[in-house]
Amino acid sequence: MMLARSVRDARRPRRGRWLLKALAALVIAWLVIDKAASIVAPEPRVGHWRSAEAQEAYSIAYREVMADLPAPTRVLDVQTGHGSIHVLEWVGEEAGPPVLLVPGHSSGAPMWSENLPAWIGKRTVYAFDPLADAGFSAQRRPLRGFDEQAEWISQALAGLGVDRAHVVGHSFGSATAAAFAVRHPEQVASLALLEPVIVLRPLPASALFWGTVTQLPVPQSLQDRALAEIGGTTVAEVQERTPMSVMIDAAASGYSTEMPLPREITDAEWRGLDMPLRVDIAGAQSLAGGQDAVDRLRRLRPDAAVTLWPAATHSLPMQERAAIGPALLEFWQTNS
Repeated sequence: MMLARSVRDARRPRRGRWLLKALAALVIAWLVIDKAASIVAPEPRVGHWRSAEAQEAYSIAYREVMADLPAPTRVLDVQTGHGSIHVLEWVGEEAGPPVLLVPGHSSGAPMWSENLPAWIGKRTVYAFDPLADAGFSAQRRPLRGFDEQAEWISQALAGLGVDRAHVVGHSFGSATAAAFAVRHPEQVASLALLEPVIVLRPLPASALFWGTVTQLPVPQSLQDRALAEIGGTTVAEVQERTPMSVMIDAAASGYSTEMPLPREITDAEWRGLDMPLRVDIAGAQSLAGGQDAVDRLRRLRPDAAVTLWPAATHSLPMQERAAIGPALLEFWQTNS
């Protein structure tokens, strides 16, 4: 067991790259499939596991990714109008609003496994498995639009007895967090968006092209090339296997996602967000819009803390975890 953990620890600096390529590819694939599905079956449906075996494979990988973290203080299933939300809670010592983590597509709460060590024991942290996506949340009612994502978050916080939270999202989770802040600003103590997709800028055409390639019956070598192009990494790193990559693969193949397509947040909506705002955007292979997104946000919200990370890619929270962890702690302390 000690040897296995040592191997995982040795790989830890590269795990974020695997998550980058997996998340990026899955987000693009989801967008492509979503457009086709809206034509074939326009009525929204409920996300579900395709089989008990697929759910069990994901569950095993989920536990493996979380194995090195302190056990949660509580594991809860909070009821909302759209279904039950699976929540991991770590109680912290510092006073003030707790932190709510909203993960990217097809990853669930374990997406934050490399970031959580910087926060556990300090702030109280809630990590959700999102509704209509892979994880242990269970959807009962369809989501009929992107903004409706805000409702299950609002109800889940109420069910936890939380009036206001510091909300943090990555990738698609950032888009969901932004929608929540627009619809329920009274519940948001601060908003931190890490590489938010679509809400600031449309996805780049190159990402859409290579994402489409991942859905075609092409040789594995071309599939790997497409994933590397999306992720801004190498084919060798794409082929690397880690507990995180196994979990995301299990989610992608085993779960039928029914999440609405994100929409761009309007200028008026950005200006209308009155909570403290932090946005972190990658400078390389960004799916958030890169420098254009930074420029737009600095124009609309000159008071916001907007940072461009030149060497980072879409996996920014993992790649820059050593800096992001303390920076967010300071952000929450300043704005409690």
